[in-house]
This record gives sequence, structure tokens and C-alpha cells, in this order.
Amino acid sequence: MGSGKHIWKTFFYRSSPNTLKPPKEFICPVSNSLMADPVIVSSGHTFERNSVQACRNLGFKPTLSDGSVPDFSTVIQNIAIKFTILNWCDKFSIDCPKPLPLDDAENLVRTLMANSDESISELADDSDSNYMKLTHAETELTQRPTHFYSSSDDSLLTTPLQLATRPSFCSSPSSSEIEIVNPNSTEEEEEEDIIVKLKSPQVFEQEEAVISLRNITRTNEESRVSLCTPRLLSALRSLIASRYAAVQINSVAALVNLSLEKTNKVKIVRAGIVPSLIDVLKGGSPESQEHAAGAFFSLAVDDNNKTAIGALGALPPLLHLLRSSSERTRHDAAMALYHLSLVQSNRSKLVKLGSVQTLLGLVRSGDLMGRVLLVLCNLGTCNEGRVAMLDAGAVGVFVDMLRDDELNSTGTLENCIAALYSLSHCGLRFKGLAKEAQAMEVLNKIERTGTERARVKAKRILQVMKERNQQEEVEINWEKVLDLGFSRARTQIL
Repeated sequence: MGSGKHIWKTFFYRSSPNTLKPPKEFICPVSNSLMADPVIVSSGHTFERNSVQACRNLGFKPTLSDGSVPDFSTVIQNIAIKFTILNWCDKFSIDCPKPLPLDDAENLVRTLMANSDESISELADDSDSNYMKLTHAETELTQRPTHFYSSSDDSLLTTPLQLATRPSFCSSPSSSEIEIVNPNSTEEEEEEDIIVKLKSPQVFEQEEAVISLRNITRTNEESRVSLCTPRLLSALRSLIASRYAAVQINSVAALVNLSLEKTNKVKIVRAGIVPSLIDVLKGGSPESQEHAAGAFFSLAVDDNNKTAIGALGALPPLLHLLRSSSERTRHDAAMALYHLSLVQSNRSKLVKLGSVQTLLGLVRSGDLMGRVLLVLCNLGTCNEGRVAMLDAGAVGVFVDMLRDDELNSTGTLENCIAALYSLSHCGLRFKGLAKEAQAMEVLNKIERTGTERARVKAKRILQVMKERNQQEEVEINWEKVLDLGFSRARTQIL
């Protein structure tokens, strides 16, 4: 390291005999502490659960080190990164972190709000002394008596993901990983060695190369950027289509790791890898499909990729995977669709694919409710989406959900009322359907007892329903109705 040349390493951290600094991916950006109960939010960032709850309770949205602002509307447990942290603690004989009490989290957030001129990134830069400040989650990274945590997830064929704007799981370590740093290898030599093996006609060398690449890029941010070259991506693309399960699984998992870096996302799409990933979504093994859905979630976060991914045909298989038996696959497919539906061209494609019926069916079943409502909110921003939702009975579905208290979080309730509000722009037809669903009573209750966002939306919907439209005041000429026929007269009235 003293020569200025970087070397590849996996899960190896230089430290003093008494103190270790954990990877920054394991540190909550708000509490600056090792996470005990990590969750992933709608924007893809990962935080300690009560850090998110404290920010929501106090209406605080921190600006992260990359300049992004997280979206706290949906919170999902990130089990895989939790196991990764626990495995890391076991590896270095570190006491496992303890959950952050909500009161302490709120006190910390109040401090951050009071010192809004001091950014989250500045706090993170001082992590050598500050990342373990809170006593409730304080983890003295010291050697402890031998005690090891074992996990069945400790496998090379399971690739959890982590970091900001990423899928719901992150790669867990394995006993077959490369643990020792080779001080004589340079970046160029390492890359060349991997590429040669990726292109080898021998399957065992291909498998060895993709496993090595997956390990190297799991936590090493510098390696993700350095290795994401056109030559390596070209070699990796052919292996994503491999008929050998281990090669395909680890190839896609390595690609997901590479996609976590913001600078790599557009490179990967422009390298022509998307069609191969789509083929995996359609016909890969269940585990390969998990990773492929995660890859699309990660790639779709970049605005420059959204239109291209939709145009290349990723939307139909992602919709299909919303009914996968794997929770991870369903989650990442839903989040990929949410990000992709932020652009109009993809919203139009989703409507033409008949996605509204599928999405409403999932909402009725209670599966993926929060994530699916996010997609429906996006579809509700375009006219064809609103019409399709009205045709599919969305008004009645949303009103029934609000009436029966079926929503499991305030974020889901707010998304449901937001989706209903988007339909209120459909004028007379919405009013008729809302009246039929007896929405007034439900909306009045939300206006009184809901969250601030929900109350505002409910009030606006009620105003729309109470307004009298000029068309409603036109007196119908019933003789003309009889003479011309009901359907023709109705067309003129509307």
C-alpha cells in the first residue's frame, strides 16, 4: 500500500490489535453506528430502523454524502445485510451491535436538525472517532472470547446486496472466499487474470473467475470502479448466459456488485448486458432470477438507464416475477418497476401490458402492498394509467383498503390516498365511482385522524367531489334521448 498501488482484498481490514473499523456499508448514515436492525427504504438506501423512524417522526430528511436525499415512505427489513454484519463480527470476534432505542435516535436527529449546516457527510468523514458515539448501539470493536455466529445464508450461491440505492440483499461471506492479500499483484494484473479466466474454455476456470470477481467487488468500492471496464463487462456478458448454474449465478451476482457504484450503472447498460439479464429473468434458475431482479433494481435507479431498460423489454418479465415464490425476487422486481415507471414511456408500456390488473390483484391479496402502490401512484400520473385504473375498479379497491384499515404502515396509507387522489383528476367518472364506493365517509375520517400528508390529500379529494361541474348542471333533454338513442345522447353530454 505504501507504493501507491492498490491491491485487491476481500474482508481484510488493517487495524490495531485492539480496534477495528467496520466497512462503511455497515454504518448507518444517520446514527453513524454499526447497524443492528438494518432496513432498506424506498430510495434504496439502508439505515438503522429506528433512525428511519426518528427521521419520519420529526420530519427530517438528511442529505447523504453523495448529495442524495432518502425516501422514507417504505421500510423493509434488510435481513441479508444484517447477516453480513453478524458474520463480519464473528470473523473478527467482535460483539454484535445492539438495536438503537427510538428515544436516543430522536435525540440524535434533533441534534442533526439543530446543526443543519453540518452535513451527514461531514459526520461520516470523522468516523474514526464518531461512528460509535451512541452508548445504546456502541460496539467496542475489541477482541472477545471465542464465540461464533453461524448462518445458513453463508453461501457463495446467495448474493445479498448493500449500499445506497441497492436491492434488498447483500453478499454474505463464504469459507471459499479469497482471504489473503497478494502484495505482489497490481490492479492491472488482477483484472487481466480475471478476464483471461472469464474467457477460458474451461468451465472450472470460468467459475473460479466469477467467484473471485464476486468476492472482490462485494465490499471494495475502489475495485468495483476499477474493474468495471468494457473488456471485463464483455467477458462477463457471455457468462451470464451460461448453461452452468454456478457460473450464471455468480456472474449475475458479481454484476450486481459492480452496479452498486453510481459511476458504473450507465456503463453496464451501454455494454449491452441488459438483454442477457432479461433472458435470466425469463428462464434462469430461481437464484439467478433473484440476482437479475436485484441488478435491474440497481440499474434502474439511474435516470439515464430508465428508458433504455424499458425499451429493451425488461418490463414484461419483471411484472411476471412479482408472483415469484422468492420474497427477494418479488421485492426487487417491484422496486425496479417503481423506478422504471418514473418515466412516461415506461408508464405507457406498462399500461399496454395490462399491468394495472396484475398490480391491483397484488394489492387485494396484501402482497407487496407498499411497493405496488408506489408503482400505481406513478401510473396515476398519466391519463392512460388513470383510465386503466378506473376501468379495473381501482377506486373501490383503494376505498375498501382505507375503510377496513388494511394498511400496515402510515407510508402505505399515504401511498393509497395518493393513488386515489391521482384518480380524482378524472372528473365526473371518478365522482360517480367514488360515490358508489361510499368514499365520503372514509375520506372525512382520514381528514380528521390521518397523517398530515394523508389529511391534505383527503381534503383535496373531498373538494373535488363537492365541486359542481358545468356538465352536471346541464339539463338533459329527455325527448332528444328518446329520439336519438341513449348512447348517442350520452356521448354528447359527456
